[in-house]
Amino acid sequence: MTQATQIFVEAFLDNDSETFSYVVYETETHSAAIVDTVLDFDYKSGRTRTDSAQKIVDFVKQKGLNVEWILETHAHADHISAAPFVQSHVGGKIGIGEHIKDVQGIFKEVFNLEKEFLPDGGQFDHLFKDGETFTIGKMNIEVMHTPGHTPACLAYVFNGEKVFVGDTIFAPDVGTARCDFPGGSSTTLFRSIKKLLSLPEQTEIYLCHDYPTEGRDHQYMTTVGDERRHNIHVHDGVSEAEFVEMRDTRDATLEMPRLILPSIQVNIRAGKMPPADDNGKVYLKLPIDQL
Repeated sequence: MTQATQIFVEAFLDNDSETFSYVVYETETHSAAIVDTVLDFDYKSGRTRTDSAQKIVDFVKQKGLNVEWILETHAHADHISAAPFVQSHVGGKIGIGEHIKDVQGIFKEVFNLEKEFLPDGGQFDHLFKDGETFTIGKMNIEVMHTPGHTPACLAYVFNGEKVFVGDTIFAPDVGTARCDFPGGSSTTLFRSIKKLLSLPEQTEIYLCHDYPTEGRDHQYMTTVGDERRHNIHVHDGVSEAEFVEMRDTRDATLEMPRLILPSIQVNIRAGKMPPADDNGKVYLKLPIDQL
């Protein structure tokens, strides 16, 4: 009987957006994936830095890992992806869910993007379908489409034991993500979460964000069992109607994320900046009265 491959996870916290990025790897073949990278961005000045992403690059090189995939769980609204920077230094294909095409179509109109921008997902190296499987070294990954927060949200299940969920669900004392972005749906999110929480109770859930309540530090991992018993929004016994009423009422009180406007128009391009203007400079748009 062969011993199961041990999967290692290294978490990196971006304190500005309270986002967790991950390096997921095994040591038999030294193969790895990187999940949800962050490009540092100062909104006041419009300047970018790569400090956070460089920590991931340094870790990968220190461990001698072979990065096969740079995975996005969705087109984030609170930070800009650093996928192109990471890819240029350690390789790997950039993947996201096939429904990114829906998100691109929505926001091409919101930002009135250039006609050359095609909402066909071709900016990414691969578009994953629900239920698709692939391997990274000795690790087997199943793709789970978990829409609701956005139409394109995915969870990646590694060896049936560790799942990287993006914004589908948060720590038990925080609850769930908002559903009021264009294309979002609280009903759809509830059903996605139920699908996610049908995994075995011991399955480890790796969070994309954490917003610690008083008295605790950031946590990046929980379990299916903990969420089913303790999640303040979707614990066992909460009905779909109860969740939808709570989520929609709460979302109506929330402001837009601070970085949604720069983030979305870059992230739907797989982290690449828009084409430079005729002066050679790159600009991001600020749509007025549209969100």
